[in-house]
Amino acid sequence: MRETPEELKELQALLDTSLSRSTSHLRSIINTERTLTAEQLTQILTGMCTLALSTVTAKGEPRISGVDGHFLHGKWHFGTARGAAKARHLAARPAVSAAYMRGEDLGVFTHGTVEILNPQDGEPAPDWPDLRAYFKDFYGDDSFDWDNEVVYYRLHPHWMAVYAPDIAKLTAASQS
Repeated sequence: MRETPEELKELQALLDTSLSRSTSHLRSIINTERTLTAEQLTQILTGMCTLALSTVTAKGEPRISGVDGHFLHGKWHFGTARGAAKARHLAARPAVSAAYMRGEDLGVFTHGTVEILNPQDGEPAPDWPDLRAYFKDFYGDDSFDWDNEVVYYRLHPHWMAVYAPDIAKLTAASQS
């Protein structure tokens, strides 16, 4: 868990607000007995989580692909090749949806906009050196040219909901 107390507070407020603004149908499925707190979520979402990431083409057509998601500081972070179609989509239209599902045990659904952490022709995000160090440690330092071959993003969520029907099962699995 890398979140500060302030980041946990912000994440909890987002989770609470998102659920309260959801439809009655969604709230009948994701309710206080079938969701996680911010602290529980950050303890479970460790390492790499394969996200289904949805972008939109210039013609407004949806596209979905997989990315390596890392839940750090209460937000999803992910990368792709600079020449990938999703990189072009995100540069032009930064609104995305992402889903992480672990069978029927966990679903984390997020809508928001992305921030480029390491733009090729601009200033990187202030925390990019720390994030790059995390990614280099996770993937291995010699995987590729971190500043030129890959572009990394942070998803700033405006809505996030978590479905977890058996919290005890999830928390037991994350502690083993």
